[in-house]
Amino acid sequence: MKKTFTLLFAIVSFSATSQNKIEYLQNNRFDLTKSTFEFPQKDFQLIGFGAYHGSQKTETTEIALLKSLTNEGTIKYYLPETDFSIAYYFNDFLKTGDTILLKELVEHYGSRVPQDKSISTYKKWLELKTLNDELPKEDKLTVLGVDLLVSYKYTTKHLLELIDSKMHTRKSVDDLAKMIENDTIDFFPFSATYSKQILEDFVEDYEKNSVEFKGYILDNFTFLHILKNLKETFVDFDNSSKRERLMYENYVALSSHYQFKKKPQFARFGFFHLEKQWEGTNPSFFLQLIKNNIIQRDRIISVIGYLTESRVLWGRVLDDNGNYKDYNTEGGYGIGDYEKEYFLGIEKLKESKISDITLFRLNQKHSPYSNGIPDLMEIVMTEEKSNGELVKGKSTTEYLDYAVLISNSQASIPIEEIDKKRCLTMYIKNTRNSSKIQDCGPQ
Repeated sequence: MKKTFTLLFAIVSFSATSQNKIEYLQNNRFDLTKSTFEFPQKDFQLIGFGAYHGSQKTETTEIALLKSLTNEGTIKYYLPETDFSIAYYFNDFLKTGDTILLKELVEHYGSRVPQDKSISTYKKWLELKTLNDELPKEDKLTVLGVDLLVSYKYTTKHLLELIDSKMHTRKSVDDLAKMIENDTIDFFPFSATYSKQILEDFVEDYEKNSVEFKGYILDNFTFLHILKNLKETFVDFDNSSKRERLMYENYVALSSHYQFKKKPQFARFGFFHLEKQWEGTNPSFFLQLIKNNIIQRDRIISVIGYLTESRVLWGRVLDDNGNYKDYNTEGGYGIGDYEKEYFLGIEKLKESKISDITLFRLNQKHSPYSNGIPDLMEIVMTEEKSNGELVKGKSTTEYLDYAVLISNSQASIPIEEIDKKRCLTMYIKNTRNSSKIQDCGPQ
């Protein structure tokens, strides 16, 4: 009898908690598709948005968040998932509207996450330029990068801008200039040999002869910041712990220079980097900021996107010569809402949504998402090992503050498709007409 009562009590408690969460979500939801949307919180230092990569409406969601946060002048800096120099040239695009530059930047930016090397990302930047153009001068966004360096090309271009032209005849500097003129060179640190050697020689020359460079470096802070990040790529390039460490170190290094405490930032990164609690032994970017007291926990906001009834760009198909040929997409594994792989508690979001892009605030006082159950963090896997043990006993709100349910999103399309005849409509000289851009893909 006692066992029966205990089981009945557990079932009733679970049902009440589930109902409580549904009621809570219905009272704390926002339609991001409405032009009147306003982000609920204004007092923060850093807000991050992330989701599974490779779906079109993820970019739409980001723009909706940015529109709200820039309309009121809340954020001053935009931190995409890229390095310092690529971010520097994204600023150039925002000023000039040069779409040739933009396309190449997206290609280099996407070398970090190939699913983001897409037409959706390209379109997002066009919309961001339109948004930025309409802001008052004092509220315009500045793009900054804190991620592990991913392109020697834009790093080299940036270095050359920082060195007085009188030094360009010096061999190590002249070698940089000659290298950047050659489009056939591999500039990606994980595979580069020649460009890496040229840059290693330059760094060695500077460090041995820094006195001779004195007075010829136009911005010492930026120059030395780039050199520090450059040296990190010469050995053990891309391991996960190094990358998270560098995000943290770069953020701290830029913080005082750019007055981060007074000027809030918006960061667009992948899911893991925005987690505010431990998941395994490698601390995320956001967690390091919190545990090292760089930002108070309640001054850093994590917004995580979840996909349903959607598809993602999965991979590229190459020909025998290694050239782009086609692409494929996925609508099962890879979206987090599949019978063999799904987020615990995602059904409650689906029951409570009011549009294809619905934002849910989870961090209200007495939120049922602070109950020691890792809804929206535990990934239930039927055929593979899940992360259940890593998040066991932890609450959703330990990790994130907001969830966005993104429904009926098409897979992103590789940027390579933009060059095909059926995609020529993508080239819009006037970025204010970006809404006229048409999606394209295999037909």
